[in-house]
Amino acid sequence: MGKDKKRKQPPSDAAAPPGDEGEGRRERKGKKHKKDKAEAILPSQIKNKEKRSELHAKLKREKKAEKRKLARERGQAIRRAEELGEQPPERQVPRTIENTREPDETVCRPDDKELYAGNDADEFSAVLKQHITPKVLITTCRFNSGRGPAFIEELMQVIPNSHYVKRGTYELKKIVEYAKNRDFTSLIVVHTNRREPDALLIIGLPDGPTAHFKLSKLVLRKDIKNHGNPTSHKPELVLNNFTTRLGNRVGRMIQSLFPQDPNFRGRRVVTFHNQRDYIFFRHHRYIFDTKESKVASKDKKAKTSESKSQPEKQVICRLQECGPRFTLKLLTLQHGTFDTKSGEYEWVHKPDMDTSRRRFFL
Repeated sequence: MGKDKKRKQPPSDAAAPPGDEGEGRRERKGKKHKKDKAEAILPSQIKNKEKRSELHAKLKREKKAEKRKLARERGQAIRRAEELGEQPPERQVPRTIENTREPDETVCRPDDKELYAGNDADEFSAVLKQHITPKVLITTCRFNSGRGPAFIEELMQVIPNSHYVKRGTYELKKIVEYAKNRDFTSLIVVHTNRREPDALLIIGLPDGPTAHFKLSKLVLRKDIKNHGNPTSHKPELVLNNFTTRLGNRVGRMIQSLFPQDPNFRGRRVVTFHNQRDYIFFRHHRYIFDTKESKVASKDKKAKTSESKSQPEKQVICRLQECGPRFTLKLLTLQHGTFDTKSGEYEWVHKPDMDTSRRRFFL
């Protein structure tokens, strides 16, 4: 009996019924499809250029469609919340290099009493408190040509009470002494290389400090489309994002070049905007205009076109760039006036500092 029972049991490798075989195939196909999805082919893995570009374009279209879908859903959620009188969902803040910067101990705080005490005793306090009127001397390197003279001419129109002195063959230390004896508060040296301005040296007088900036992306007024001509009014000054101790010092140095009592009637504004340790310079004129915009009436019973659309006045600000336009990057900050041999440096930019994209010093 035991032998018969063993014979009656079907072998393990016997063929499965037709229905079960189909289900097994479907399961295997499903598993394969999941594996394909998990191991999606990237465009960089395809050697054929045409197929690679086709796949890249397809992935880009899918990404844009997904982004539009999410934006549509967020808009619908906000409208739904407004209709129900609820608070709309919080707007998502995108992650940028600026808001994910590395923590810095030198960032200035509003309640930092030591910082305010230092500001009251620094080299720029007399000018910034309007005890002394700023007076700026502008000169060049020994061999000045190309766009250098045109840049200096426009710089003199930007900075009020500025004077140009030809450098000649004089050493920079003699120029500093000359400026001290004539009660200048700052000295600006425009350095040119291959007929192109490439550096700016700002020296605070009489006791320093000295800042050396790399100058790049210079655009003169004549090359700016629809540019305006500046007036002789004292400009307003805007300094953005100088948040650290070093940035505060550099910002105060730039501030000491300009008078602290601007003429608002002239509607001139000079901007130094710091972003990722690059200081962007812009010079504008502005004007306020009133613009009428038609607002549709919510009254459904209104029949005439006059009652449907009601004009509403809006105040808008229009800007016109006067030039020049350039970018500065701080290279060194030195104690006292210019001295290459025995000068002490407060801060020096080194290549080791550029190891992280999220580390800023200004």
